[in-house]
Amino acid sequence: MTSNIQQMLINGFEQIGISHQSEQVEQLLTYLELLEKWNARYNLVADSDKESMVNRHLLDSLSILPYVTGEKIVDLGSGAGLPGIPLAIFNPQRHFILIDSNGKKTRFLFQVKTALNLNNVIIENCRVESYQCSDQIDMVTCRAFSALNDIVTKSKHLLSQECKLLAMKGRFPAQEIESLPEEFSVTKIVKLPVPGTDSERHLIEVIRH
Repeated sequence: MTSNIQQMLINGFEQIGISHQSEQVEQLLTYLELLEKWNARYNLVADSDKESMVNRHLLDSLSILPYVTGEKIVDLGSGAGLPGIPLAIFNPQRHFILIDSNGKKTRFLFQVKTALNLNNVIIENCRVESYQCSDQIDMVTCRAFSALNDIVTKSKHLLSQECKLLAMKGRFPAQEIESLPEEFSVTKIVKLPVPGTDSERHLIEVIRH
């Protein structure tokens, strides 16, 4: 089974167009094992089989890899670590702060950080609105977190003019874009390819004026 899953990952990398190292594949497989184990008890994600998790979560998260920039990235409502954990595996030179208010989910994330030896990851168990960071945040990511208006309102204190928001959405969120406050604007819209799924995926990049 593991070899099949490994091949699914490698095929997916080729379709997305990202290079990989064997250590990164091993880390993703370990993450997948932990996710499957914890999911049986805590229902971290909707999918229960590894094949679905590979496509719907791991490769989906990595589809935004080419658009991640900066040194310090905050992942809002990280949940089971998506997209934060896969991005951290593939960006060991960048620092990731994974925020979630759910204690069970952040305990899982601590387990993942330890098992994968992810020294570039910090986990914060708090609400997005309560999180304070003295350092410059270069990028904020989120996946299935909230409507765009709600996202920028809750993370306003993190979104300086030098910081970009990368919001992962399903169908093109025309109404959400129209509802953004005037001080925010969309600078990039990318329809992302996600291997093994027919679902639509759009990446919305937002900046603050």
